[in-house]
Amino acid sequence: MILKSFLAASAMALLASTAHAGDVRIMWYSDGVEGEVFQDLINRFKAQNPGINVIVDNVAYNVIKEQLPVQLEAGNGPDIARVTSIKDLAKHWLDLRPLVANAAYWDENFGQQADWMRPDGSNQISGFMTQLTLTGGFANKTLFEQAGVPLPGPKATWEEWAAASKKVAASQQIPYPMALDRSGHRISAPNISYGANYIGADGKPAALDQGAKAYLTKFIDWAKDGTMSKDVWVSAAGQTYRAAADDFINGQVAFYYAGSWQIPNFAKKIGNNFDWVATGSPCGPAACTGLPGGAALVAVKYTKNPKEVAKVMDYLASEPVIKEFSERTLFLPAHKAVLAKGVDFKTDSPLVKDALNKFVEATKTTSDMAQKMPGWRWSDTVYGAIVTRVAQAIAGEMPTQEALTRIDADVAAKVKASGL
Repeated sequence: MILKSFLAASAMALLASTAHAGDVRIMWYSDGVEGEVFQDLINRFKAQNPGINVIVDNVAYNVIKEQLPVQLEAGNGPDIARVTSIKDLAKHWLDLRPLVANAAYWDENFGQQADWMRPDGSNQISGFMTQLTLTGGFANKTLFEQAGVPLPGPKATWEEWAAASKKVAASQQIPYPMALDRSGHRISAPNISYGANYIGADGKPAALDQGAKAYLTKFIDWAKDGTMSKDVWVSAAGQTYRAAADDFINGQVAFYYAGSWQIPNFAKKIGNNFDWVATGSPCGPAACTGLPGGAALVAVKYTKNPKEVAKVMDYLASEPVIKEFSERTLFLPAHKAVLAKGVDFKTDSPLVKDALNKFVEATKTTSDMAQKMPGWRWSDTVYGAIVTRVAQAIAGEMPTQEALTRIDADVAAKVKASGL
């Protein structure tokens, strides 16, 4: 496996380092159908601009998370990439401000999230959010109805969702009452609902507080006793991401905590197999919050063709293209004018429309702490330490208290190594 990963990384680095004049390579990953829509839009650009050869390299999300940062540190990488570790890798992004056709257009329409993807203290234009996301829950409504268990209400707690989901699982003989993605980002939403504050007074990571420890301890216990899917967390090592989406799609989970980006995936893969609903985020003692974010399309500063990159980015960021991409992918756009004029999502499914509306409604209860996380330099550092150590505790490799202590030590070591 190590050799395979090395060869894959080497191949991607080679692709990125052999660009020819006029070539623009885009590293792209997909949660659902958005890759097909994106390729369609790129094909149109290529037809209109025959002098620019745009190549889309579709990769697994783990390549984005694990291999791309290694390439970037070596001064390599694609010309453009779709990423979620936006702030953490900001030093590698190209400043498009002097290159785009109209910087004021970018500031006006993408300014609200611009700081998420640029170095602190700069006014750099690095790219744009391909969509805005919010973490939140999904319930298999059909399973709840068959079990005769009412869906918990909008103010229901994590404990109430756990109790209801366990009744459904027992009644319907499914393996998992609940599942939560193997992700430090995903588990941080309930942490914050329990009162967690990751950000110290100096802007650097604080030690885990009682709020974070309370939910992480509960989550580890739930994974051990079968309330939460253990398999999702012990089937990978280190910071490796794994979604529980397939388990939910296959009717194996009563309640799944993921986020708005899964809506188009469910629309395509679940179809009419069962009814599902978005639930918003369960409540903790401090809040009922999801965690905002999204994926950004950013330009990489190691490109050999910055002018061509800027032209591709101007096209993809244009109002009509953003509108079409959002409508066809069922993504919430991050473009001010598109949002103001409204989006006509291309779906006939009432389940999808209701889910999209639920996530829009859920943005109203997003806590101030959750709002700070996408633009915080250290968010991915904390997320990575949490997912690694929580998984080890669930697997029985260390006691919960040791896992919590090691999270703090891991984060402190990363901060020290950064020299910041």
